[in-house]
Amino acid sequence: MLRFLTKRLLYSIFVAIGISIMIFILARVVPGDPARLALGDRASQEAVEALRNEMHLNEPIYIQYYYWFSDILKGNLGTSLNTQRPIILDVKDFLPASLELLIINGLIQLFFSFVLGLTSAMYQNRWPDNTLRLFSYVGISVPAFVWALLFLLFFGHIWTVIPVIGRLSSRLDPPSRVTGLYIFDFLVVGNFVGAWDAFSHAFLPSLALALGHIFQEARILRSSLIDNMNKEFIAVTTSFGIPQSKIMYKYLFKPSAIPWVTVAGLDFAITLGNAFLVETIFNWPGFSRYGFFAMLQKDLNAISVVILIIGFLFLIVNIIVDLIIAALDPRVRLG
Repeated sequence: MLRFLTKRLLYSIFVAIGISIMIFILARVVPGDPARLALGDRASQEAVEALRNEMHLNEPIYIQYYYWFSDILKGNLGTSLNTQRPIILDVKDFLPASLELLIINGLIQLFFSFVLGLTSAMYQNRWPDNTLRLFSYVGISVPAFVWALLFLLFFGHIWTVIPVIGRLSSRLDPPSRVTGLYIFDFLVVGNFVGAWDAFSHAFLPSLALALGHIFQEARILRSSLIDNMNKEFIAVTTSFGIPQSKIMYKYLFKPSAIPWVTVAGLDFAITLGNAFLVETIFNWPGFSRYGFFAMLQKDLNAISVVILIIGFLFLIVNIIVDLIIAALDPRVRLG
């Protein structure tokens, strides 16, 4: 496993460099002068030329990339035109809020897709399976922002049992910053009331993001389980008189979980890029909404950083998924 992990990390370094090159080139081919875009139309030509020299825009493209990538490694991400602050501060403020949604969203996805997929496979072509199939059509076809609007209408005006706006109730102060994740930071200091309040605010946005993925992943797990049920190794283990529960959890689930884990990992990573409408609807101060407003303001520095972080999130999730698959199937890590 250590050799497999080392190999994946080495591959990931080259992928990370490729991602940074792609983002740098995209930022440079955007029409207009990056220095002029950064300073605005009212800036003097002398100020623009000074910024061009500071950004090394008069140097060859590979020199520009060297300085740009060096600044990224040093944490110098530039200044946002939208917030007028260093982008590294924006990342520290907005990224933890989105990560909190992603974590809760991921836990909801994994739990419910596992339960529904396993139940559907065990009761193939019976009423639980048919019910899941019906709800799958609805869940997969309805976008996350539509679920968000429905939740906002129902829980905000009809059945007000759970908060729908913001990240924390106005009667509570944010916790002392440890990670920026409110739930975790409240738990660290033993404030369970604050942790529950933060979780209740994050639940509906997370559920809206998770619903479509839940049914998709459940259908994938169901199909994989049913496909492996008809294979010879399951017939052999059944002929030995091994209990069905043991066959299901020890021999059937591991090979069947590989496509489910793969799709769940991709769904988790893609959520950060797709959450901007949900965060906007629930007035959630997250990183996806920050990237959305950066695009509206043509904030090139912030857009580059948002894309870079989303790309690295994909990279990290892919490594974790590969490790899980290698643990489930020894042929992967030995191959």
